[in-house]
Amino acid sequence: MGKYFKNITDDLKKFILDQKMFFVGTAPDTEEEVYISPKGYDTLKIIDTNKVIYFDYLDSDSENETVRHLKENGKITLMWCGFDSKPRILRAYGNGKVISKGTDDFNILLNQYFSGYDEKMVKQLFEIQIEKLMTTCGFGVPIMKCEKD
Repeated sequence: MGKYFKNITDDLKKFILDQKMFFVGTAPDTEEEVYISPKGYDTLKIIDTNKVIYFDYLDSDSENETVRHLKENGKITLMWCGFDSKPRILRAYGNGKVISKGTDDFNILLNQYFSGYDEKMVKQLFEIQIEKLMTTCGFGVPIMKCEKD
């Protein structure tokens, strides 16, 4: 049975930061397909208990669907699975916005949260205001070992 949260607790923050990857899901208002994309590396930062930010690398053509969907309705879901820990799945439901490269907001946020990354490699930033989170057991998720990025 799922457990709901209104914000990122210390326990959920630790779980998020311990994971090597996460998934991003968006959908258009039409009957087109839901779009889900895996993300990795150190591309996500927790801003506060209800806000996260992540970025896409320049060569990620797939994010065009995420951008389109967010501009259309703002709905986004992030999901983390405990692949190398106790079984657990965490979903964060919220509203996202695209922060385009070359804007003042992009430059400020990139320097503040991702200063170690080459700006030339970053395609865009995504800021997500989290409305609710849900954990489930994750017993169907296999235990796997991350060998490298």
